[in-house]
Amino acid sequence: MAKSSADDMELRRACQAAVDGSSAGGKHKVVLSIRVAKSHGVWGKSGKLGRQMAKPRVLAISTKSKGQRTKALLRVLKYSTGGVLEPAKLYKLKHLSKVEVIQNDPSGCTFTLGFDNLRSQSVAPPQWTMRNKDDRNRLLLCILNLFKEIIGRLPKVVGVDVVEMAIWAKENTPAMSKQVNAEDGPDDSVMTENNSTVTVEKDLVSQAEEEDMEALLGTYLMGIGEAEAFSERLKREFLALEAANVHALLESEPLIEEVLRGLEDATLCVDDIDEWLGIFNVKLRHMREDIESIESRNNTLELQTVNNKLLTEELDRLLERLHIPNEIAECLTDGSFGEVHMVKNIEACEWLSRAINGLEGQNLDQRYTNMRAVKEKRAELKILKSTFLRRASEFLRNYFASLVDLMISDKNNFSQRGQLKRPDHSDLRYNYRSYARLLQHLKGLDKGCLGPLRKAYCHSLNLLLRREAREFANELRANTKTTRSPVFSLEAPAGSSQTTNSTDTSSVAEVYSKMLTVFIPLLVDESSFFAHFMCFDIPMLLPPGDPANITKNESNGIGANDSNQNLTHAHGNDAKTSNASDDMIALNEALQELLDGIQEDFHAVIEWGCKIDPLCCISMHGTTERYLSGQKADTAGFVRLLLGDLESRISVQFSRYVDEACHQIEKNERNVRQMGVLPFIPRFATLATRMEQYIQGQSRDLVDQAYTKIVSIMFVTLEKIAQADPKYADIVLFENYAAFQNSLYDLANVVPILAKFYHQASEAYEQACTRHINMVIYIHFEKLFQFARKIEECLQSSPAEEIPFLVGLSKVDLRKTLKSTFSGLDKSANAMYKKLQKNVTSEELMPSLWEKCKKDFLDKYETFIQLVSKVYPKETIPSVMEIKDLLAPM
Repeated sequence: MAKSSADDMELRRACQAAVDGSSAGGKHKVVLSIRVAKSHGVWGKSGKLGRQMAKPRVLAISTKSKGQRTKALLRVLKYSTGGVLEPAKLYKLKHLSKVEVIQNDPSGCTFTLGFDNLRSQSVAPPQWTMRNKDDRNRLLLCILNLFKEIIGRLPKVVGVDVVEMAIWAKENTPAMSKQVNAEDGPDDSVMTENNSTVTVEKDLVSQAEEEDMEALLGTYLMGIGEAEAFSERLKREFLALEAANVHALLESEPLIEEVLRGLEDATLCVDDIDEWLGIFNVKLRHMREDIESIESRNNTLELQTVNNKLLTEELDRLLERLHIPNEIAECLTDGSFGEVHMVKNIEACEWLSRAINGLEGQNLDQRYTNMRAVKEKRAELKILKSTFLRRASEFLRNYFASLVDLMISDKNNFSQRGQLKRPDHSDLRYNYRSYARLLQHLKGLDKGCLGPLRKAYCHSLNLLLRREAREFANELRANTKTTRSPVFSLEAPAGSSQTTNSTDTSSVAEVYSKMLTVFIPLLVDESSFFAHFMCFDIPMLLPPGDPANITKNESNGIGANDSNQNLTHAHGNDAKTSNASDDMIALNEALQELLDGIQEDFHAVIEWGCKIDPLCCISMHGTTERYLSGQKADTAGFVRLLLGDLESRISVQFSRYVDEACHQIEKNERNVRQMGVLPFIPRFATLATRMEQYIQGQSRDLVDQAYTKIVSIMFVTLEKIAQADPKYADIVLFENYAAFQNSLYDLANVVPILAKFYHQASEAYEQACTRHINMVIYIHFEKLFQFARKIEECLQSSPAEEIPFLVGLSKVDLRKTLKSTFSGLDKSANAMYKKLQKNVTSEELMPSLWEKCKKDFLDKYETFIQLVSKVYPKETIPSVMEIKDLLAPM
């Protein structure tokens, strides 16, 4: 017989090493290790190839003692890719509940182990196949012994003959014990020959069963030596007993025949019952078919009844949609539009809108869309809608015109001679608001019908607004008591006309300011009311008549382009924004028609004020700019355009005045010779003073531009006049630049643009003075400075020590030059002073000119001394302080 793998000590040591190397190994000791084949297939049945293929495994039983307790584990080990055993599964033997040998395996070497703690009991346990029955019995015997010793109970064993196990144990236990003791030495876990037999008998049978077996075996004292002989004897006795039983049965033949007859009778009864049952079954089948037919007809009737009921309800609802109440039809076709009947008209509009929407495709079942009755009713509703829209539009057009005509026909609504009337449209708007809801419903029925109504409203109200503006402007001008101021001229000399030009014309600017104060809020209010009343879909609108819309925004809203940009920025590029943008364009077009022509009266006031005093343009421009910057509403685009037009017109009028002033300055070029201060220099200071009075904290852009243009022309003209006579050019320049500085000294301290020109004039004055004084100095001290110039020229080509030996630059020549210069210093200084005084017309400039002349002469003389000390170091000449002391009393 081949050696069992259970006796392979190399295998056991490999198992022990795998157990010790695992995290759950601890101090477990392998008691038994044996090679097996693992499979999941079923013997005699087809299955998946992967499930039927056997996999080599090693089953190892290990124990661990912990005090008086001993734990036993069943380990499954598999071979790794390198042929090394490694743990695969771990079972606790205390949970083993069943050991079953597979009956389909003819070799009897395949069995399963059932554990009661497995989570999925629906999965078939693996099957373990041994090489032979000896390996199987050896493993099972070890498991049963451990159960009896450690756990105190036995698992259920199925498919194994207990007697066969006991016989096998008696025959193989001595060999097992000897082999284990010879190889491994004494071990407590290995059983001896005597106690192993007892243990097997105790494990396989109980005490009572053992006694019964001994009694049974005691009756056969035949000297049986082999189990096969005993088995043959038992078979013979079994056949003898079976023959005795057959004989006994034959002796009871009469009883059997009686039983057979009873069975035949019973068979006949059963056949009769079967026939009757067949008949009843046919009848029941027919009854079942009849019942099913009745139920089917009943279900059909019930379904038809339900459908008819639902159809009736649906038709009732459809008829309710299609029904037009008589009072609604009369109101839509022949009703009155008076204020008393407006509630009925609004209700009729609401009903008509609901009815039309209810018959639309998205609100009506598609099956009803093509019904004749629905089409006819839809056409009838369209006729009602068109009739009502025509009647309502005609009434509102006449109503708008009639209300405005009533106001125009009453002269008390306008300004009259001696009585200034502020326009008041509160009653007009109150009457209009009675039909605001009607307009909203008209827009809901047909948005296109509002176009003619908006035009009629704009046309009627435009007549009223233009009449009010014209009468108000005429009365304002008539009540303004002012004398016409002559145009301020820059070419006339400053004299007696100063009094005339200082006439107070502030009331002219007040007329224009009052026009804006009264009409700009009115126009903004009318624009906002029009936008709401005529149902423009524009976001961010203040309610009509809102005080914030009148007081905070005292003028107008933004233009069409600006409003579109704001709307796009605030709402994005969605459909609502597109609709709002379209409505904004339509609103601005309508507002232009509503307010067109009213600008003529504002233009008339501007031209009237410019004729009285062109400088009033400054105040009017500032007032317009203030109103223009305060407009934020989106509903008054034309008002903003109006203010922008007024601002441009005022700027043009003022530019004309500035151009005329520049033309007057340029006419001075044609004079042959002009000495002294030119007339436009002091006149400009007077003009600037008056212009500053008109600004009064408003925007300076207009005035600063005028200053820049006028002063630039003044300086250019001054330069041209000075160049007409080069001999006296510097005198003309520094006298006029000095006069410019003196006249604008106070204004330059507070006006930045004038301060810039003040500094520019100061620089030009210094340059002209320097040129003129240098000319005077060189005339009277020509010899001295010519000698200095010769020294400088020679120093560029010769060393300083050689210069005294040159012709004309000797020490003798130096002494003669100094003697001729300082011997008549008093006369030369007086002549120089008289030369300065000769052509200067302004005596106030002489002290500063003379002081500057002496200073420049001393600076030049100091330069001369430095040259002489370098070239003639031993020569003695007068010092700067000596010359300064000589000139001081002059």
